[in-house]
Amino acid sequence: MIGETFEDFLDESGNIAVQSEWTMIDFVDCNATERGDRLAYRYIDYSRERDGEVHELTWGQFAVRARAVAARLQQVTKAGERVAILAPQGLDYVVSLFAAVFAGSIAVPLFDPGEPGHIDRLHTVLGDCSPTAILTTTGSAAGVREFFAAYPAARRPRVIAVDAIPDAVAEQWVRPDIDNESVAYLQYTSGSTRAPAGVEITHRSVGTNLLQMIGALELEEGTTGVSWLPLFHDMGLLFVILPVVRAGAVTLMSPSAFVRRPYRWLWAMSAEANDGAAIFSAAPNFAFEHAALRGLPKAGDTLDLSNVIGIINGSEPVSPSSMKKFNDAFVAFGLPKTAIMPCYGMAEATLFVSSQRIQDEPKVIYVDRAELNSGRMVEVDADADSAVAQVSCGYMARSEWGVIVDPATGAERPDGDIGEIWLHGNNLGIGYWGRAEESERTFRNKLGVRQPVSHAEGVAEGDDWMRTGDLGAYLDGELYITGRVKDLVIIDGRNHYPLDLETTAQEASSGLRPGFVAAFSVSAAELPEELRTEQDSAGEQLVIVAERGSGAAKADPEPIVEAVRSAIARLHGLAVRDLLLVPAGSIPRTSSGKIARGACRSAYLEGSLRGSHRQQSFPDATD
Repeated sequence: MIGETFEDFLDESGNIAVQSEWTMIDFVDCNATERGDRLAYRYIDYSRERDGEVHELTWGQFAVRARAVAARLQQVTKAGERVAILAPQGLDYVVSLFAAVFAGSIAVPLFDPGEPGHIDRLHTVLGDCSPTAILTTTGSAAGVREFFAAYPAARRPRVIAVDAIPDAVAEQWVRPDIDNESVAYLQYTSGSTRAPAGVEITHRSVGTNLLQMIGALELEEGTTGVSWLPLFHDMGLLFVILPVVRAGAVTLMSPSAFVRRPYRWLWAMSAEANDGAAIFSAAPNFAFEHAALRGLPKAGDTLDLSNVIGIINGSEPVSPSSMKKFNDAFVAFGLPKTAIMPCYGMAEATLFVSSQRIQDEPKVIYVDRAELNSGRMVEVDADADSAVAQVSCGYMARSEWGVIVDPATGAERPDGDIGEIWLHGNNLGIGYWGRAEESERTFRNKLGVRQPVSHAEGVAEGDDWMRTGDLGAYLDGELYITGRVKDLVIIDGRNHYPLDLETTAQEASSGLRPGFVAAFSVSAAELPEELRTEQDSAGEQLVIVAERGSGAAKADPEPIVEAVRSAIARLHGLAVRDLLLVPAGSIPRTSSGKIARGACRSAYLEGSLRGSHRQQSFPDATD
């Protein structure tokens, strides 16, 4: 038995301590031994039946499947080689992830090549990690082999269909020589500001971060998770690993199943579907709005959400309006006002960094725009003309430290001042795969002068800190995220946050698609020739690219453009030099759905956004 209670994982100082001999293998084995007949994973397949086909694995069955596939991998790969998972959402995907770990390999969670819109990313990542084997399913194997057909024979990895391997092969498995400092998997970043990089996540990193989530959500043994998130994203991935530590279970479905009928997600979380068990989940902004609009139960259906203890929202940023719409829609069905938990996380930290407390309602404050642009968080009334909404991402997780620093000097800034967020803790990845220089710049920084009351208290002088590239500030002990360092729009020496500009634009006209607006700056010389004037200075100019909203595809653009220009001028004191209206699907987004402002700016400069260009893939931005 590894640990029966959360306190069993704490050292004498109250910090989380994952012992060197504890790996993901040991956590699975503990559950298989102690709770072998208890449910571990459930997948509801809606691809053939409207009401879904349920597939389940107990802990005992899961341990056998992981060993069987791992034994096959050990026959054709060496310890430490990369094993990529190119499988559709389902239990075979979960088995594949753990099988790679059980084999002593480094798992690389990716996706089926048949997944639309991500082929460029897949080629980039596979070229970066050079896997020697691919785990997939019988139904996807032909497509995977076809994907690699263009590769030179020497570079083609072995393709293995996990569902074709019998359980009896498990007897051939040999425990690999690993400990919790070994790399368990590579989590590739979404690429919102640069090309995707594979974060090296060790067994200690993932164990620590899972315990941090368990502590923040106050998860008891037997708590059930519900997720439709893609399993190759950090949040979706952590949700399927979390039961290993907490001995709970997870109900999974595909993203498309949720998008087509969001009620499926709500029903999977309901008390009726779980015999009253406590439920936790996670979702981005759009999911809350989509569920509020299209996920209400039909007349005669019952829905009881009173057992939902937490739905993590780690969007960048968390939207107050999406939370309100969701709460208003489902409060009548017992949804607690504390259910949505705004949080902050990133792949380099395995995932989880901070969150609201489980007993608190989401906290929204309003700060002065001018002060915000000057680097300070100063609260104002919600109805003030200068008010900008900010959602608290709560408190740092146990055994994780976050400081706000001057990115140029590394000196800690006082509470209320905005700076770059730097992190320290055993949950952090140890570097980027194959990128020594970038790893050094990101993960091994020294903190400068500390504040008298420092958020680095408990971290030794000279210890390494990871720079996140995110801007934020502390107010009353809570962390607020204001934007990305590289995304700041600087015009005439003044800082402007692109999200603030984008929000103003989309609120100015219903002709714009909410959440699909990108603001950035270009030099006057980079503007299209027809927009340049002799009076232009050499400084930066504001450009806004916006997708047209539903029903506005053929609307007269002039009223839309005038409304946006007027609002930006009035609230921000800026002139919009170019407002480009494009069809839905034109603005580049990362694989996790974030606006890729860098890629959008590049496409604008290339001219590919003009002429009703429609995006066909999801390119990752570059520096």
